Amino acid sequence: MDPKSLVGKHALVTGASRGIGAAIAEALAQAGARLTLVARKLQDLEERVERLRAWTEVQGEVGDVADPQAMESLVHRAQERFGPVAILVNNAGFVLTAPFLEINEELWQRHIEVNLGAAYRLIRLLLPGMLEMGWGRIINISSTAGLTGYPYAVPYCAAKHGLIGLTRALALELAQRGITVNAICPGFTDTDLLQASVLRVAQRTARAPEAVLELFARRNPQGRLVRPEEVAWAVVWLCSEKAAAINGQAIAVAGGEVMVG
Repeated sequence: MDPKSLVGKHALVTGASRGIGAAIAEALAQAGARLTLVARKLQDLEERVERLRAWTEVQGEVGDVADPQAMESLVHRAQERFGPVAILVNNAGFVLTAPFLEINEELWQRHIEVNLGAAYRLIRLLLPGMLEMGWGRIINISSTAGLTGYPYAVPYCAAKHGLIGLTRALALELAQRGITVNAICPGFTDTDLLQASVLRVAQRTARAPEAVLELFARRNPQGRLVRPEEVAWAVVWLCSEKAAAINGQAIAVAGGEVMVG
């Protein structure tokens, strides 16, 4: 990772207070980007912002990415503060595993709105500024669930597949405008979100949480969970000029679990 390679760039990261989002925010801060961090929980967000101020200018914004009006206001404040957003990382996610017939309309819509709809709306809000600058990086954090299927995760898989479709189509539209659009697809990653899924599976299957976690780790041919910072390093690379030719890709960070030819 090139130190200070993103100095002068304004990056907006959603789901930025914990897990993968927090690691992405830290890596971007170390690369010199000014940051707007979006999360739902004030305390976690404030702690993250305070930590990152050692490296860069950073502001936290509390909001639900599935609320269009809240996001429009948030984007306006962010760009008034730090200027046009040059880097958008759509990281906020939601997953609740359940058998298909237990998925009601509300649960389905929540998956679609958080994992796909929010990315669509934020891109629409921020793309005009990128076009005016003639430079931009849009990075959608999908999942290996966007490249393959997992049982008991139908709405999550559907939304993450949709996010990759959005990525590929928009990348072609913007290919000659100085803007790249890519997706990163982490495998099972050591985060609070994964731990919550482990507990739900353990309760449903009467297994010990440690046994469930081991099953998840074994999906990775390397026999381990992905580390959040490994995803973050991929994000910073995609933001760099060295990755200017990387466009429309869905890059699995999963130790070889999913290979797409």
